[in-house]
Amino acid sequence: MRAVRILLVLVVVLGGLFVAADRIAVHFAESEAADRAQQTLGLTSPPGIDIKGFPFLTQVLAEKLDDVEVTADGVQATGTGGQTLRVARFQADLHGVSLGSGFSSAVADTAEGTALVSYEDLAKAAPSGVTIGYGGASENGKGRVKVGVEVSTPVGTVKRSVVSEVGVAGKGGIKLTAGKIPGLESLPPVVEDLIRERIDFTRALSGLPEGIELSSVTATADGISVAATGTKVVLAQ
Repeated sequence: MRAVRILLVLVVVLGGLFVAADRIAVHFAESEAADRAQQTLGLTSPPGIDIKGFPFLTQVLAEKLDDVEVTADGVQATGTGGQTLRVARFQADLHGVSLGSGFSSAVADTAEGTALVSYEDLAKAAPSGVTIGYGGASENGKGRVKVGVEVSTPVGTVKRSVVSEVGVAGKGGIKLTAGKIPGLESLPPVVEDLIRERIDFTRALSGLPEGIELSSVTATADGISVAATGTKVVLAQ
């Protein structure tokens, strides 16, 4: 019985040491991965990296992590025409992350994520003279964007406020499309053309991880909520 007790104690002690070593290793790996991701994505600060699953060391030996969660705030994504569109918050769950030697690279088989673009940041990336805010929900409950514009036309300066729909453009773009513009019935068609040149626009997000594609965008009170998915998503290289 004494031998059994000693064996059990040894098992518990060794198990505790293994768990401690495993947690130390995962903390070090998360730090290294965050630094690599910061360099790859061009972030001003390291993102949050949370490596899921236990034990971690067996995943390292296999050079593949089951699940990794990435969070980042204030991502600067360069958009169409060189505009910088700031992503206020980005979160992604990556599955099947293959590792390079010494965490030199990390590529996920699949990923799902969300991002939030504030109206203030979207307005900064919009054409000049355009203001953007939340426009409330439509009759079918879909969120809308309120867009204000002031533009010089052949008949003088014209100010208008319209409600726009937000949608996905291509694989990685956000587009705003206005409905009917009020108060233009007595004005020449060129006035509406000049207004729409400002308020109907697309901005691409090219600062997110390679392999991520936008799947849907929704106007909310907090900003434009973006859902994204991807395959072969590059976290670090």
